[in-house]
Amino acid sequence: MTENLLDGLVQDAEASFVLIARDGAQTVELLTGDILDVDLLADIPLSADGTPREVFAMVPYRQVRERGFDAVDDGTPLRCLIVDQHHHFDRGELLAALPTEPVPLRDGGFDISDEEYAEVVSRVISDEIGRGEGANFVIRRDYTAAVDVDERRAAITWFRALLEHERGAYWTFAVVTPGQIAVGASPEAHVVARDGIVTMNPISGTFRHPAGGATKETLVGFLSSAKETEELFMVVDEELKMMSAVCSDGGRITGPHLKQMSRLTHTEYMLRGRSRLDPRDILRETMFAPTVTGSPMQNACAVIRRHETSPRGYYSGVAALFTPNADGGHDVDAPILIRTVYLKGGKLRVPVGATLVRHSDPYGEVSETHGKAAGVLGAIGAIPRDTVAEAAADADQPDAAPVTLADDPEVAQLLASRNSRLAEFWINPQGDGATGPFTGRSALVIDAEDRFTTMLAHQLRHLGLDARIVPWSEVADADIDAAELLVAGPGPGDPRDTESARIARMRDVVARRLAEGTPLLAVCLSHQILADSLGIELAPLASPHQGLQKTVPVFGEDASIGFYNTFTARVSPAAERAGAAEVSADPATGDVYALRGEHFASVQGHLESILSRDGIRTLERLVEHALN
Repeated sequence: MTENLLDGLVQDAEASFVLIARDGAQTVELLTGDILDVDLLADIPLSADGTPREVFAMVPYRQVRERGFDAVDDGTPLRCLIVDQHHHFDRGELLAALPTEPVPLRDGGFDISDEEYAEVVSRVISDEIGRGEGANFVIRRDYTAAVDVDERRAAITWFRALLEHERGAYWTFAVVTPGQIAVGASPEAHVVARDGIVTMNPISGTFRHPAGGATKETLVGFLSSAKETEELFMVVDEELKMMSAVCSDGGRITGPHLKQMSRLTHTEYMLRGRSRLDPRDILRETMFAPTVTGSPMQNACAVIRRHETSPRGYYSGVAALFTPNADGGHDVDAPILIRTVYLKGGKLRVPVGATLVRHSDPYGEVSETHGKAAGVLGAIGAIPRDTVAEAAADADQPDAAPVTLADDPEVAQLLASRNSRLAEFWINPQGDGATGPFTGRSALVIDAEDRFTTMLAHQLRHLGLDARIVPWSEVADADIDAAELLVAGPGPGDPRDTESARIARMRDVVARRLAEGTPLLAVCLSHQILADSLGIELAPLASPHQGLQKTVPVFGEDASIGFYNTFTARVSPAAERAGAAEVSADPATGDVYALRGEHFASVQGHLESILSRDGIRTLERLVEHALN
């Protein structure tokens, strides 16, 4: 029955179906139904005549324009399969029914050369991170090849190969629709909403297994890497911004854990919070994972458009299954679309990207894209697979499994030690802020295109403030004047840029509050703007402080704070005041960490970051000063 059903679906060029094998499940799901392409996430048809229905959706990267972010509109459809039948098959039974003949590829290679990609990486590090445009960016390139066999049969052949040879995938899947085929093994559940609980799973840091497989010794070196550790912390910060936007309790982190796959091992955290939003709204507010875009998200999209040579299609989007629940609504399970093969018009495409940070080595990132492409191509049998894994399979050892390296005490200790650097606020229960020190007072937070403001507003609410966020482009002068406490937020870019409408508006916001003498808190970019208005010099740092944790003086107390800045305000190292402001600065360099004066305070670091162990305490001190 299984074989006949699959054969019928494969042979019918107009039939659409989805195969899903979830991590740990002993069954494989088969979804069939009609296809409907829609324009917006809100258009995904979760009900018909008032009856909830199950829908599977492929969400392309271009949908990020729904958040007002920049993306090439390549026409890739937001494709929905309206499920009419949902079968569950025994995994072994389905494997036996799927074809095993290898699918040959020809004319394989990357669409841009290693040298070209290395040059792009160098430009992004110097021109984007070096100018303060963001903390990290993901730039992709595509492995392409020609496929001469029937595309639908190739899809189920590759799906079988992934089931048999890939380990650790959150979803292994094949999506077969007219004109669009995708087969993959995604390691990452981008967002899941089930029974009112939202979960996100940021994965970052890539350890490519050496020949013969991963060992404790080789993994320890990876876990000790500053670049890999900072990369993970930065994506956790970015996804906490999203969690703070959709969850009433802001989200808490657990981990870190290892995500061990056949050829690669990653580090990951789990984020959880509560939300009552429609799952389509949750999906919109969490477009898309910083692990495949960068941060801050809005600027990352602009950087991607400037530096990638072709549109992304579905790469870095999500596959989303909306399932009716007992409450009359829908749950959603949405893995990220990475480690995926796309097949269209006889051409295979495997998009892969590397996360670029201030420590990145261009040819190291070239190597990472090779490793990621090899992970997919090896799993589908397009290139030779790992000899150790093949030996176990050839010896008919179905229960053979790689050593679970996370169980090693030294590895476990290295993982656990990472949390000693993080803010307990985001790890421990937070409370609801009902008895915070500023209960009954309010704050207006101006977003200067860095959604760190969602985390900042959440912390302000925890302190008792009624906080709301307004984008810089929408805030009216009357709102600025009426705010009890105005928080001028962080953002990317050079604070000295006279051509930027955003920075000009933030200058207006800061100047207006200073002139009125009404409570103001300025953060990061806005701190620099405040410093400039007080006559303090602004200068680029010798090395960007993107995702850097420092212990710095803040008005009589040392505070462990996370920094995401490329520019700094700078005074004479011995200076204690600058005009009307008291200064806390580095005693060696004069870099200004905080300012305060009559009804205003500012801070260069991000007190809301997971890197700010003393963030909530310092935020309370600065707010108290500004309000009093």
